[in-house]
Amino acid sequence: MALDQGSRIETVVIGAGHNGLVAAAALAGQGARVTVLEQADAPGGMMAAGHLIWNLHPAAMEALGTEAQALGLDGPALPTTALDPGGRHVVIEGDDARLAGGEPHPQAAVYRTLCERFRRFAGVLAPLTLGPPPRLGEGWLTGPGLAELRGLGRLGLDIRRLGRREMQEFLRVAYSNVADVLLAEMPDGPLAASLAFDGVLGARMGPRSPGTVLTLLYRHLGGSGRRRPEGGMATLARRMAEAAEARGASIRYGARASGLLIAGDRVLGVGVEGQESIPAHAVFSSLGAGPTLALAGVEHFDAEVCRRVRNLRAEGVTARLDLTLSDMPRIEGLDARHTQGRLLLAPSVAAMEASFDPVKYGRMPDAPAVEALVEPVEGGARLSALIQPVPNAPGGGWSDGARGAAIETVVALIDRALPGLADTVTGAALDTPSDIEARTAAPGGHWHHGEFAVDQMLMLRPVNGMGHYRTGLPGLWLCGAGAHPGGDVTGLPGRNAALAALAEGVRR
Repeated sequence: MALDQGSRIETVVIGAGHNGLVAAAALAGQGARVTVLEQADAPGGMMAAGHLIWNLHPAAMEALGTEAQALGLDGPALPTTALDPGGRHVVIEGDDARLAGGEPHPQAAVYRTLCERFRRFAGVLAPLTLGPPPRLGEGWLTGPGLAELRGLGRLGLDIRRLGRREMQEFLRVAYSNVADVLLAEMPDGPLAASLAFDGVLGARMGPRSPGTVLTLLYRHLGGSGRRRPEGGMATLARRMAEAAEARGASIRYGARASGLLIAGDRVLGVGVEGQESIPAHAVFSSLGAGPTLALAGVEHFDAEVCRRVRNLRAEGVTARLDLTLSDMPRIEGLDARHTQGRLLLAPSVAAMEASFDPVKYGRMPDAPAVEALVEPVEGGARLSALIQPVPNAPGGGWSDGARGAAIETVVALIDRALPGLADTVTGAALDTPSDIEARTAAPGGHWHHGEFAVDQMLMLRPVNGMGHYRTGLPGLWLCGAGAHPGGDVTGLPGRNAALAALAEGVRR
């Protein structure tokens, strides 16, 4: 629904992360007058915690009015090298797996079959991500309700079209744990662990946690090819912000939302810390559900909804480590293209599960999984690494001692796979879940603003009663990773929230 110029409304989007920018662009492109408030001095938000991108959705780029090339995402996908401390590194390009020496991997055919199956299963789920989740009977006699009913019908047909055998397999594994599904098909090792890593990254789960196959399928919605945006994630965020501005959105940096202006049980604007308030007919929050309720005041919401939001599982266990190196590391058997590709240190599914056990009790594991990217720079190199899992709040908190010990643990792990790297480290910085929460307001420093689990997805995301981007407070909408369809850098929560609001005239 496009708004005519006579009905242009003031709309405020809180947060200039990728979802906030996509929502702002989608709204501005349909005639709304949009102001984006970002507390930092640059866009990006939670996106800056990562270093690679693999599933920014074409529909989100369309909402931004741009394309992959303009965003610096048209380069080839990076190869993945699953590092083995014993030197038998595994090189993965697309669905092909080989040993670093060039010989085929013994499980290459099984790996290809699994990847193809996961893509087929993800394709069945993909239509559910392109709009609000189904209402399960509520309002099905209305126009939107009938459309959702038809969508569920198509889902059923798509499952049946898999064929009897594949349909049974889909229904069997969808809510299973990724360890059982993978190890039933291949022996444990770096190749199996490379798939298991995708099932747990960013989540407080180990490979044997229920529902990790669902997370793995979710990551295959946009393909599994990782890319490093040209210029890095900060440059990608800037390009997305420029695209939103080109659509008509205005972005104010250094502007922290201090609260919502509410009267007569509807939102009338946003207070800005140290600045004048902004009147608005609609406010879109890309924050998590908890911070959004706090901005409005819990007295404006149903007590049961508040209880559910308090009980949301959102405990981040992923950290980022940045190392400055005096020299570019070299990996025997790999050329520069692969050395500068995605490096994954996860020797086995069993090792990943073992590393999750101490995190449950607030302890740093001896051998967490590591996803690294190394780039040459003038005078040496820099390495960025995602560490999964780490304790959200170790005993005593993330003190200087805890940070130093975690850095030493991870550097030693990488050094065993890349001998000599430890001697080249000249600087290190660790971004813990606590740091991520403080910088971005993401609940618990969780990548997805809440676990992506069966009881926190679709119409239950973030919680029952707030599952269709509406918060229950007229004029206030959720458009961040805590809303359907969830986290990662897809841009779909922002796009879907904007379209849902436009379909209802925004003001509802």
